[in-house]
Amino acid sequence: MLASRRAEARRSILVQVSSERSFPELAKYCAQFGTIASSHHYRVGASGDDETDYHYIVVEFSEPEAADAAIRSAVFNEEKPGVRARSIFLWFRAGPRPKLAVKEAKGKDEKKAKLNSVEGSRIVGDGELKELLMSAESIEDQIRILHGATCLNDLGKRLRFLAVRQVESSLQGMFPQALAYPFGSSVNGYGKMGCDLDLILDLDSEAGAKQNPDSRLVFHTKATNPNERTQVQRQLESIGDVLQLFLPGVNSVRRILKARVPIIKYHHEHLDLEIDLTMNNMTGVYMSELLYLFGQIDDRVQPLTFCVRKWAQAVGLTNYAPGYWITNFSLTMLVMYFLQQLKEPILPPINKLVQNAAPTDLRITDSQINCSFLRDITRLDFRSTNRSSLEELLLQFFEFYSHFDFNQRAISLNVGSSILKPDHSPMYIVNPLETTLNVSKNVNLEETELFRIQVRNALWLLDTHEKPIATEGTATEWGLISLFGNKVKDRITPQMFFTKRLVNVKDIFDDESMAPNGELALDYKNKMVRHQVASIQKATRQEINKLAAGTTTTTTTGNNNGNSSGIKLKRNAKRR
Repeated sequence: MLASRRAEARRSILVQVSSERSFPELAKYCAQFGTIASSHHYRVGASGDDETDYHYIVVEFSEPEAADAAIRSAVFNEEKPGVRARSIFLWFRAGPRPKLAVKEAKGKDEKKAKLNSVEGSRIVGDGELKELLMSAESIEDQIRILHGATCLNDLGKRLRFLAVRQVESSLQGMFPQALAYPFGSSVNGYGKMGCDLDLILDLDSEAGAKQNPDSRLVFHTKATNPNERTQVQRQLESIGDVLQLFLPGVNSVRRILKARVPIIKYHHEHLDLEIDLTMNNMTGVYMSELLYLFGQIDDRVQPLTFCVRKWAQAVGLTNYAPGYWITNFSLTMLVMYFLQQLKEPILPPINKLVQNAAPTDLRITDSQINCSFLRDITRLDFRSTNRSSLEELLLQFFEFYSHFDFNQRAISLNVGSSILKPDHSPMYIVNPLETTLNVSKNVNLEETELFRIQVRNALWLLDTHEKPIATEGTATEWGLISLFGNKVKDRITPQMFFTKRLVNVKDIFDDESMAPNGELALDYKNKMVRHQVASIQKATRQEINKLAAGTTTTTTTGNNNGNSSGIKLKRNAKRR
């Protein structure tokens, strides 16, 4: 899949146009360079207005040489000065043609050229999605519709690999083996429209390859910092400068170099894409590969995961900002584990993939983490006999986790069963590749309890909101809409089971709680309680004054008699 998408990007250029109506003229012009295999239109902007939004067309040629020829024919804008960087990002200017010998395109090629998609990057809104779900025949259909309408589509993947190609080509002059590896939701099969692109940059992708032992010529190299983390930080800082100063479309570059994993964040205005770039952390790539393989084993895995993620977002279990809540990655692990532990499992334990691995599947990261597992699933010694529908699996998912013992048990996808928790984390999911780590270490006790409550709430909603019998003029919410559309105030939360104190005990005896006239400054709804507290406070202060007076007298007498009894009484008073 990755090789196919890289090849597409290698044959493609991205051209900014005035609107999709410019395509026939653009296609006629580009036909001189070679045959157009496909074309995809999208717009960047939230207004939906042709005059204010920016329109782009991805032109994919049949051969990479045609894309190279198109780039070589491009010129720089003499009226608008700037850094003259050659790239795949172009714009189609109106007016007189540049002085270039334009070959007439063949008639048959003109007829074949057409837009494969118009506004292909548009994200389906909540209202439109609700209408699609309401028109479904069953919850099974709703889950399929949800997946099809929100998953990262073909154009979304093309745009992300154009970003990959830009990063690689900008560095391959100095580092010919440099490769940018996309990982995470953009490539693992569980990404939705608008998701960020995560990249890992490897400046020497052939570092582990065997070299010619007979060569007497050896490259001079630059000495590196003995501290690997410091070296990565300095390299990323320089790469951030290259991105910000030279690459078209790149803006808002942020260098977050002090984080546990140093990272560069930037926005690509032509692709309307947020990108995170890091280095030397191939574990994320192999984890994405593992999730992708799970999605290929059974066609129910991805739709079910999308549904659970959408539900978690709707009820407030997940959040875009980092914090103590469950992440989408942890949710995906929960879905995978559920599919492993069924009476008739749909997914195998990861250990079975490891056992079936071939010598060509060997992967060892720079930090000596073994990421070897079977890559060719046609050789997998596992066949599922489970024929449950997506609706049945969704109900079983909620039922399973409503009774799961998060207090004592940890989840291990490697063995496909639960194990005793290695520590006291409220939720413990063993990292499949770095098995000493907890995927859900950030999740606190309150969020774990909230998850348990919400899965029970989901069971109740699905049971009480079945599809109504069709009658004219009714539009009752049912199925997934009841899961996604319930209001926040109607949801069950852990706070509902705890009564807040009417007043803190400390405030009753705090001097700051007294008004200038000696009355209590606290606001009590019940006057009787107010008078009772005032009486208790008055009596307590009188007792304290008596104790203080008695202690002073006794201490003075004891000191005059020359013995230590005063000290003893003083200590007793303090205890009282």
